[in-house]
Amino acid sequence: MARLVMKFGGTSVADLTRIRNVARHVKREVEAGHEVAVVVSAMAGTTNQLVNWTREAAALHDAREYDTVVAAGEQVTVGLLAIVLQDMGVPARSWLGWQIPIRTDSSHAAARIADVDRTILEERFREGQVAVIAGFQGLAPDNRIATLGRGGSDTSAVAVAAAFNADRCDIYTDVDGVYTTDPRIVPRARRIPKIAYEEMLEMASLGAKVLQTRSVELAMVHNVPLCVRSSFDDPDDTPAMGAEGNRLVGTLVCDEDQIVEQNVVSGIAFSKDEAKITLRRVADKPGVAASVFGPLASANINVDMIVQNISEDGRFTDMTFTVPVADYDRAVSVIEAEKDKIGYDAVSGSTDIVKVSVIGVGMRSHAGVAAKLFKGMAERGINIVAITTSEIKVSILIDAAYTELAVRTLHSLYGLDEE
Repeated sequence: MARLVMKFGGTSVADLTRIRNVARHVKREVEAGHEVAVVVSAMAGTTNQLVNWTREAAALHDAREYDTVVAAGEQVTVGLLAIVLQDMGVPARSWLGWQIPIRTDSSHAAARIADVDRTILEERFREGQVAVIAGFQGLAPDNRIATLGRGGSDTSAVAVAAAFNADRCDIYTDVDGVYTTDPRIVPRARRIPKIAYEEMLEMASLGAKVLQTRSVELAMVHNVPLCVRSSFDDPDDTPAMGAEGNRLVGTLVCDEDQIVEQNVVSGIAFSKDEAKITLRRVADKPGVAASVFGPLASANINVDMIVQNISEDGRFTDMTFTVPVADYDRAVSVIEAEKDKIGYDAVSGSTDIVKVSVIGVGMRSHAGVAAKLFKGMAERGINIVAITTSEIKVSILIDAAYTELAVRTLHSLYGLDEE
């Protein structure tokens, strides 16, 4: 017998038919003898509607009241799933975040989980009851509902799994695992059976939308194995966790040491959520970088890639950096407002760019990965605007028009097309 947390996203619980399908997945694990907690999101589209209502009510609104409204979607889902499970003969009860409680910090609308109280749920586990828990929400220090930000249900599930020392946390979504790249661009993209936490964290932050970044961070810190699975698989044709002869279903996100055969490169990610800003003829002197990036930080604008080109006489530099595309106009306004302090000739920018990344823990022990990337781009006539690297990734900034060509080229270049 194992302890299992199962998380189902909005598309998995979009209507009663899909909720019944979810219940069949849960019943399969219960009948296998496991202790099960289920974390669910609101029905697909519900949170967007609730958010829109708060914005229509008032452009500037109290974040605590915002949380009260947008947390309502999960309340409907947990109740419906508990009812369906009970109708199937599975003992179940719904729980909202404040009832457990899942305690958070005071950052309403973007709260972080501080603690999950185990007392009540441990008693219910011993009684054989399935806990159906509302994701995305908790209880703030001011004793009011707090939400975790978009995609927060994944984080809720991992936090519950960590608190209860679960053997695994299964994230059910509308895809059957993590792929080497987007199959819509590369038809020969393959599902990855196992991927290291660090790789998944890079892929999630660099454009792969399968898992939320914070949930992967939390799983890595607490060493919670994650399995990305499809909720649309037939529950009757899917083995329960730990069943004899159990085949690996989906993608297991785990510690690097648990992966026997590790590829040098595991995947190619890309992100279109990038905008480029260039400052021309900035004085090359101590403190100039602080004068540029300090005001951006104060405006809560994240800066990613940074490139400087120094003039021959060493007096001036052209400085290029990237920001999220949603922050592009605001970032330009901040830079223009600080022109006198920074001292530059002109500012220009573009949103028609994309960041493409090569990711793999095997890069730590293999030379030439970056050189192969640069050569491949040169042979295809793709100009690289900026480059960033880490131990397990190389990212390049290119014109958006070359996205598909670059991704397909790199996918083939690193042998990811091979069966």
